[in-house]
Amino acid sequence: MDRSEPGGAPVRLLDDAGIARLLHEAHTIAVVGASSNPARPSYGVFRTLLDAGYECVPVNPNETEVQGVPAVATLAEAAAALGGRIDIVDVFRRSELTEEVAREAVAVGAGALWLQLGLVNEESARIAAEAGLAVVMDRCTAIEIRRFPR
Repeated sequence: MDRSEPGGAPVRLLDDAGIARLLHEAHTIAVVGASSNPARPSYGVFRTLLDAGYECVPVNPNETEVQGVPAVATLAEAAAALGGRIDIVDVFRRSELTEEVAREAVAVGAGALWLQLGLVNEESARIAAEAGLAVVMDRCTAIEIRRFPR
């Protein structure tokens, strides 16, 4: 699917086949905005990712751990915790805050930028896509994992 701002170049988002491939090939996921609060959507999604067999790191400077996994403050720290490899950066932040996350994802050499359900930011998508990252927006990893199990 192509999305673009008026006058901007289209950003290619992963379609269902691309999402299925990404989820099957990925091993490591940094969850930006992961929370230890069971009432937050990121808590349940983090559990689903762990249960699906992904190696996950919560990225949240306000947390010490999420579901027993030590939290880190930055994607650079997440990359170090994951042996230098982040396949997917899964983002639970307000849309207007995702551009900086996209830049950090590019800086650490992540494979994909995934903006959670309800999150759309064309500039974030452009930043990631121009650097060669796969891009998913406005979709939930937990829902997609159920659609395309490993």
